[in-house]
Amino acid sequence: MTGTSTRPDRDVPVRPGLLSTDLPWHLTVGVITAAMVVSFTIWSFGHTGSGVNPWMLLLAIAFGLFMAFNIGGNDVANSFGTSVGAGTLTMRQALAVAAIFEVSGAILAGGQVTETVRSGIVDLESVSSDPAAFAYIMMSALLGAALWLLLATRMGWPVSTTHAIIGGIVGAAVTSGIVTGTGGFSMVQWDQIGQIAISWVLSPLLGGICAFLLFGAIKRHILAPASRAIALGSRGYDDAEDEDDEDDDAQDEIEGSEHTAHRSHDATERVTELQQTAFAESDALDITPGGPGAELAAHVAAMTKKERKAARKVERRAAYRAMEKLVPPLAAGAAMVITAMLVFKGLKNVGFHVSLGGGVLLLGMVGVAVWMAVTVFARALKKQTISRATFIMFSWMQVFTASAFAFSHGANDIANAVGPFAALLDVLSTGEISSEAAVPTAVMVAFGIALVSGLWFIGRRVIRTVGTNLTAMHPSSGFAAELAAAAVVLLASVMGLPVSSTHILIGAVLGVGMVNRSANWRLMRPIGLAWIITLPAAAGIGAVVVLILRALF
Repeated sequence: MTGTSTRPDRDVPVRPGLLSTDLPWHLTVGVITAAMVVSFTIWSFGHTGSGVNPWMLLLAIAFGLFMAFNIGGNDVANSFGTSVGAGTLTMRQALAVAAIFEVSGAILAGGQVTETVRSGIVDLESVSSDPAAFAYIMMSALLGAALWLLLATRMGWPVSTTHAIIGGIVGAAVTSGIVTGTGGFSMVQWDQIGQIAISWVLSPLLGGICAFLLFGAIKRHILAPASRAIALGSRGYDDAEDEDDEDDDAQDEIEGSEHTAHRSHDATERVTELQQTAFAESDALDITPGGPGAELAAHVAAMTKKERKAARKVERRAAYRAMEKLVPPLAAGAAMVITAMLVFKGLKNVGFHVSLGGGVLLLGMVGVAVWMAVTVFARALKKQTISRATFIMFSWMQVFTASAFAFSHGANDIANAVGPFAALLDVLSTGEISSEAAVPTAVMVAFGIALVSGLWFIGRRVIRTVGTNLTAMHPSSGFAAELAAAAVVLLASVMGLPVSSTHILIGAVLGVGMVNRSANWRLMRPIGLAWIITLPAAAGIGAVVVLILRALF
C-alpha cells in the first residue's frame, strides 16, 4: 500500500456547484441561516436595551456567529470526517445528525453559565474598570479565531478551535494592554501556554496509540476471518454465491485440469479487485509482497474448488462466531465509554449529577443492554453475506459513536464561540464586567444553527482530509478511531491532562492508518505546522483587529 489514500473521491464530494442536486439543500440551509441571523439580531437588540451602541452590537453579533460558522466548518467537520469518509453517512445525513445532536448538545448541555476568561490564559484584571476595552478584546478574539479557522478550513487543515480562541484573546489582550499602558506580555500566563504546547504532542500520541491497539485487535480477531472466508469463495471469490455452490460438487468432478488452471489464474487476478471492493469493509488483507494477503492468494490459486469450499466453511464459521461472540462485548464497552462521556462531560451542565455508585450502575445497565441487543443483531446478520454483515454491523456502531460525538461537541466546544460572546453581550447590556455571564437559550440556538451551517457550506475539505486523505477509512476503522478518541477524551478529562479533541481524533485516524500501513504522513506535515501556528496566527489577527476597533470606536 502506498502512503496516500486510494479511496475514490466520490465518497467525500467536494462542494458541488449551484446546478447540482444539492441545490435544494443549499437553499434550505441558507434560508434557515438567514432567518436565524435576522431573528437573532432582533432578539439581541431587545435583550440589550436601547442604550447599547448599535454598531458595536451588530459587529459583536456578526463576529460571534461567524466564529460559530467556522467552528462548524472545521471542528464539526473534523468530527464527522471518519463517518462520511467510511461511507457510513452521506454528507446530507451528516448534516441531519449534526443538526439534531450538535444543536441539542448546545441547548441542553452547553452550559447555563460561562466564565468571562478573566483568569484563564490571560489575566484581564487590568481591564476590569474599562468595559469598552474588555468588549474590544472579546470581539477581536472572536474575529481573529474565526478568520484563522476559515483559512485552515479552506486548506483542509483540521485545527483546534480552542487554541484559536485562546490565541485571539492573548493577541487582543496583550495589544490592548500595551496600547493603554495597563499591561503587556506579563498578562499572559505562560504556564498555560506551555500546556497547550504539550497537547500538540500528547493529544495525537494518546489518540494514535489507543486507536492502533483497538483497531489492531479488531482486525486480527474479527475482520481477518471474514476476509479469509471471502477470499476462499468458490466462484470468483463472491460469497453471495455460497448457497449455489452446495449443489454443484458433481460438476466439480468433471472439470478438466485446464479449466481449473484457468480458474486459478482468474482467482489470482481477482485479489486486487477484492482489496478495493469486498475487502473494503474490513481492510483486513495486505496484498503487498510478503504480506498475508499475497500468501493467501498464492495458496488459493493452487487449490481446487472442492478444497476451497472446505476451507471456506471453516472460515465462515470462524467469521460468524467472531461476529456473535466478540462484537457484542466490544459494542457494550463502546456504549459505556460514550455514556460516561455524555453524562460526565455533557449533561452535568444541566444539573444531571450522579454519584460514583449511581454512575457505575448506570454504565453497567447500558453495557448489558447493548451487549444483549448486539448479540441478537449479530445472529440476525447470519442471513447476510459475510462482507455485508461486517459492513452493516460496524456501520450501525459508527452511527452511534458519531451521534454521541456530535452531542458532546455541541455541549462543550460551542463554548469557544458562546463564551466570549456571552461575556460581550453581558457587557453591552449592563455596561459592567461581571465574573459570570448567563447564556440565554436564544444564543445557544442561534450559534448551534450557525455551527451546522458551517459544516454544510465549508466543511467538506476538512471531511475529505480526515475521511480519505490521511488514510482510507471504512466503518470498522472509523468506529475504532471514534471510539478511541472518545475514550482518550474521557480519560484526559478525568486525569486533567491538557489535550485537544481535534488532535486526538487526528491521531486516532493515523493510528488505524498505521495498522493498515496506509497512513499519509506527508499530509501531516502541513497539518502539524497548522497546529503549531494556530495560536500565534489567531493572536496576530486579534492584535490587528483590536487596534482597528479602538480606532473606530
